[in-house]
Amino acid sequence: MAAPTVERVPDKGLRSDSLGLLGNMAIGLSSTAPAYSLAATLGYVVATVHDKAPAMFALAFIPMLMVAVAYRELADVVPDCGTTFTWGSKAFGPWVGWMGGWGLAVSAIIVLANVAEISGVYLFRFLGMPGLADSRWPVTLLGCALIVAMTWVSYRGIIVSERMQNVLMAIQFAVLVIAAVAALVLVYTGHAGEQAATPSWSWMVPSGLDASQVAAAVILCIFLYWGWDACLAVGEETKGSATTPGRAAVLSTVVLLGTYVLVAFAVQAYAGFGTTGIGLNNPENRDDVLTVLGEPVGGAVLAALLLLTVALSALSSTQSTVLPTARGTLAMAVYKAVPDRFARVHPRYLTPSFGTLVMGASALLFYLTLSVFSRNALEDSITSLGLAVAFYYAITAFACVWFFRRTLFSSLRNVVLRLVFPLLGGATMVWAFAQSAVDMVSVDYGETVIGGIGGVFVLGVGMLVLGLPLMIACAVHRPAFFRGETLPRETAPD
Repeated sequence: MAAPTVERVPDKGLRSDSLGLLGNMAIGLSSTAPAYSLAATLGYVVATVHDKAPAMFALAFIPMLMVAVAYRELADVVPDCGTTFTWGSKAFGPWVGWMGGWGLAVSAIIVLANVAEISGVYLFRFLGMPGLADSRWPVTLLGCALIVAMTWVSYRGIIVSERMQNVLMAIQFAVLVIAAVAALVLVYTGHAGEQAATPSWSWMVPSGLDASQVAAAVILCIFLYWGWDACLAVGEETKGSATTPGRAAVLSTVVLLGTYVLVAFAVQAYAGFGTTGIGLNNPENRDDVLTVLGEPVGGAVLAALLLLTVALSALSSTQSTVLPTARGTLAMAVYKAVPDRFARVHPRYLTPSFGTLVMGASALLFYLTLSVFSRNALEDSITSLGLAVAFYYAITAFACVWFFRRTLFSSLRNVVLRLVFPLLGGATMVWAFAQSAVDMVSVDYGETVIGGIGGVFVLGVGMLVLGLPLMIACAVHRPAFFRGETLPRETAPD
């Protein structure tokens, strides 16, 4: 079969051929923040589905892999840093594409505020300052300082970012694997304590769960996996931009699956499901079931390493999350969908300078607003994150099907990779969004209630809806894009 024809995309002034496969994967993996994501999410997944957390990680991986394949197929033909915005616009028109780009931006703003908070809390804990870790203003000030610092790193260039992420990712995965293996060895040798549970293959079978449980767990797991698409946003700065980023995205999801299932098995087996002590059903552990195992499993050294790892995980995500969003706004400006100033690229660092600064400032404002008015709202915002992610992942998956519609049945490969996988992945995202949105309306879903409705729903849907007036304002001032005049015409891909 002939290689697909690669579309020419506008030169945006970024530093080309700067990243290899491993460097690209490091940015995608760091954006997911594996250690922090596990610490923040595993307890809630267990609370939702009991011992089926490994099954949920595997189940959520399937649509995630299917969406990653859609990303790869689109990137192979249109290697554009605008990703969802560009592909959605070419497939479904400028209005859908613009909202897809907004969904990505919303996701980044929400997660940046939360990872900055987490990084501040865990750094204080690692330094032996629990009092400061529990105090609002010290954590908030440190979180703000970290957002500013990581925005500066992103501003300075992709090579600086890659080097930092390579180190942080090596630390994360090394500590996670060491902790998981140590916990499993203690379980199988009978030295884990009375609370331990015997690992079972039934943990990998999602049986006995209703639709709401599965949807809630999948939305949580979307947060666990989300971030790998940063691989595609830095595609124009990667060697082999038409193939390497897509391959990195798929490989990243596979690495995450293996890591998450291993750690979930180890944590469930060692901690057990008791309601006291380190048990996973102890409400006091729900916010973090990972680092509480440090002392029992490996003493003070492992306990300190896990605290530091979660802090570094959140810190690396703070920086790597700025990268794709700034490049997304760069693409939107190049195609005349947002003001031209977002198209500014630093002459020396070759980064989207204005977009990077705006991204950091937006996250800073969002973080300060929720920190000052309601810490519970900040927690609920991260719970709502899955809605925005499912929204723009679905647009991308369906865009793949429509973009390649003329050649879907030209080969078995196209049927599977450009029709079946993207269609199923997108449909799963729509189902998870709809089912979770219905559940989130309940006042008991999260920590806040806004206008008699669950705060998680208001924050999640509200942030997406906020994009509508912004899009209309852009349509008034940037009519050429919304008339379809500035986006390259769709070609008939091979």
